Amino acid sequence: MNAVDLIVEDDAWSSLEGKTRLAEEAIRAACDELPDRAPGVVAVLLGSDEAVAAMNRKFRGKDGPTNVLSFPSGEHVDNHLGDIAVAFGVVLREAEGRSIDPADHLRHLIIHGFLHLQGYDHQHDDEAEVMEMIERRALARLGVADPYANEDAGPDPQAE
Repeated sequence: MNAVDLIVEDDAWSSLEGKTRLAEEAIRAACDELPDRAPGVVAVLLGSDEAVAAMNRKFRGKDGPTNVLSFPSGEHVDNHLGDIAVAFGVVLREAEGRSIDPADHLRHLIIHGFLHLQGYDHQHDDEAEVMEMIERRALARLGVADPYANEDAGPDPQAE
């Protein structure tokens, strides 16, 4: 089983109801799609664009915020699987640009980040197809529409 430790660092996230439930549902849905997953605690940081931009610059050498970042813990010290950081402004803009519920987009990004913590990647087309398939199935469990159904709807998650 995977547990979720939700950390809200940006007050802007207060506009989204049920954040802990959303995060837990997203992780549970992803777990249901991964029978061989690594167990552990996942920390989900709900931060500002500025905070995520600083992490993006420090850890990836890229300027500006991204929607989600993943930080695997490596050897799973103290049962900690890793961290997921999500940027409020980016999530809101992407959701509005795609005409989707920000809560659904948040769940998608948490699932995406969790898959990175489980060792999945999307650097190559075949890897991206596998990740997208798992994301679609996990989101379907939650009643969330396929985020890849209309590829022209906006940028895909840029998680690392």
